[in-house]
Amino acid sequence: MHRLRAAKEKGWHSIKAEFFDGTAEAAFVEAVRANIRHGLPLSLDDRRSAAERIVATRQDMSDRAIAECTGLSTKTVGGIRRRLNGGSSRQEVRLGRDGRRRPLSAADGRRRAAEALTARPHAPLRQVAKAAGVSVGTAHDVRERMRRGEDPVAPRDRVNRRQPGGHQEPEAVPGGPAVTAGEQERKSRNMRARLQSLRRDPSLRFSESGRELLRWLFLQYQAKAKYPHVVENIPPHLAATVAELAIQCAEMWRSLAEELEDRAGRAD
Repeated sequence: MHRLRAAKEKGWHSIKAEFFDGTAEAAFVEAVRANIRHGLPLSLDDRRSAAERIVATRQDMSDRAIAECTGLSTKTVGGIRRRLNGGSSRQEVRLGRDGRRRPLSAADGRRRAAEALTARPHAPLRQVAKAAGVSVGTAHDVRERMRRGEDPVAPRDRVNRRQPGGHQEPEAVPGGPAVTAGEQERKSRNMRARLQSLRRDPSLRFSESGRELLRWLFLQYQAKAKYPHVVENIPPHLAATVAELAIQCAEMWRSLAEELEDRAGRAD
């Protein structure tokens, strides 16, 4: 807007422009994103105002996606959302930074997939995944669990919901309890056994990329075992920085998992 006004005052008859196909709300998001990355930096008040407008008009966008385009922290955006929503930040579905829509609760997505499979047992997995808002790999896992007579909600997806004030309570899952210490230990043994199996696989052992993947996985396994001790010793002034880096690492692993799940679904 400012550049256009300056061009008019200089007597220009044309300017370079980028056409955008979308709603006014989507265009505003892109404008904020562009202004964060170049030109005169937006003030903190400008960025907060932009975040408030995006939260109000794009309820489907996740806090992290809004934080990325406004240059604010995810925690700040979450606070803005709670204030505008009267203390609630609950969404059923979020639009992530990669443009994909995902249910906030993996358990809810799995239940929807189970309902779709119950209604149409022979439906293609891609149709089930699209209807439930989950990946093809998740739809495949739900179908296999139902065939075995198990709860379609995997134990890892029976997540704890954070309550106001920071208290966490286990999510009530019909037919299954919250994850116990014994279950965690079983999962750890299972992970160790799978890693050892991968380590013996020639297709990974005898290729540079395969050995690199094994190093990544074993580092993650070791980090999980040492996690409590490391977290306790992170200096308070570095907590936010480490948290953001951890989130970015988690996003990388989630993207890898979703790509592999889609590939497994296509091969199904």
